[in-house]
Amino acid sequence: MASCSEVETEPCCEEPVEPVEPEVREAMSGPVDKDDPTELFHGLGQEGNESHGKEEDKTEGRGAECESTMIESSFDPSQGDSEETECTHAKKLKKTNSWKTVRFQDPSGTEAVLERDSSVESLFPEYVMEEWITSTFEELFMAEDWEDITDDQLLRKKVLEPGTLHALCPTWGQEVTVRMQGVLEDWTVVEKDCKLVFVIGEGDVNQALEECAISMQKDEITLLLADSLYAYGLLGREPDIPAWAPLLYQLQLLDIREKPDPLTLPIPDRIRIGNQKRERGNFHFQREEYTMAAKAYCMALDMLTIRTRDGNNDGLVVVVAEEEEMQDYRVKCLNNLATAQLKLEQYDDALHTSRDVLFLEPNNVRALYRTGKLLSDRGEYKEAMETLKKALKLEPATKAIHVELSKLVKRQSGGSDTRKFQMKPAKLLGENIAPFLAPSKKKPPGISWKLLLGALVVALGSLVTSLILTSRN
Repeated sequence: MASCSEVETEPCCEEPVEPVEPEVREAMSGPVDKDDPTELFHGLGQEGNESHGKEEDKTEGRGAECESTMIESSFDPSQGDSEETECTHAKKLKKTNSWKTVRFQDPSGTEAVLERDSSVESLFPEYVMEEWITSTFEELFMAEDWEDITDDQLLRKKVLEPGTLHALCPTWGQEVTVRMQGVLEDWTVVEKDCKLVFVIGEGDVNQALEECAISMQKDEITLLLADSLYAYGLLGREPDIPAWAPLLYQLQLLDIREKPDPLTLPIPDRIRIGNQKRERGNFHFQREEYTMAAKAYCMALDMLTIRTRDGNNDGLVVVVAEEEEMQDYRVKCLNNLATAQLKLEQYDDALHTSRDVLFLEPNNVRALYRTGKLLSDRGEYKEAMETLKKALKLEPATKAIHVELSKLVKRQSGGSDTRKFQMKPAKLLGENIAPFLAPSKKKPPGISWKLLLGALVVALGSLVTSLILTSRN
């Protein structure tokens, strides 16, 4: 059995976190693949280690191409050789643990994808302006010669060189290529890429870059000042971007084109792009941005398919190893998606997604455990018992499965009518709902005869006293 520390992102069956209800939602949070931040099951990481070994072998086979955390695609922007030569020397920006650049390239190309460049050498040496060197960000936010991209004035730009005359701006869902470098207020270079490719609206980059790209024309060069709300916000980006840090970018829009159709790509490219989308989902999950994480996992699942546009797979060459690898990544994405749905309290969707995992991999213990807990929460105790027993048979040493089975037995012994009645009051009144479940057996006490007799004596005494005082007067 591999411990949680050894398996980076495979969930382990540790003690409950974030219960669905006081008994149900525990031990069901945290993505399940190797790049994810949380774990659920101690002892359930062997599968992750095996798949990790496969990934390492495939990574070595693809060389620097896969090691760079970039995405590749069949579309190759039609740029001049001089631009590409210039880019080769400029892209080594320091890689961080929590952020991955999403990039598309021609899969058939032999050029290695280099890491981002953190050097102080500018990608725009001809535009080393005063704003880039001496002005404070506060001054730039107030400058009159900058234009606002958003109404809140937290995202501003200044055009250094206009784009092609009458050129169109990119639209939502199109793929763009930009040259980009970004600095903090102390002029530390934190982002740099001479040929960054992303699809607008898919969350491949921060919101500032997407919003600015929509406002640019081809070949336009601009300065972009982004408040932290449009960059990396409260959490920043470890280890180089602190919390609430605004960023100043220099951007050039190099190319605009339609997004490549994933169903027309070869299987290796689908696997590569889908896996990077999954990693982007893990990035959002680590930041507790669960909606964005779920969206990224769904996009990864759309990519991880052997279907074609016309539904005919005869012309698509699928190697058995590639099909197994794709299914492995698809299982990871589904498990991660179910975890994000639980965080969003979308329990029916999480149950459906977990069942999709079991359709592909019937003995996936994480999906069995999650399915059993969700079924138990819905009151479907018979199916929940069968599912949890199957999980226990596969992983008999997992404590959390034993705990959930014990809870399920206690629920069944309480009687179905009582359980159904208790579910709604439990949410409204909390755990202490015993006084509301059954009327008290004690009969209301009657009026005591001793009390009546005492009252009568007092009344008579008062009457006698008043008569005596009256007679004396």
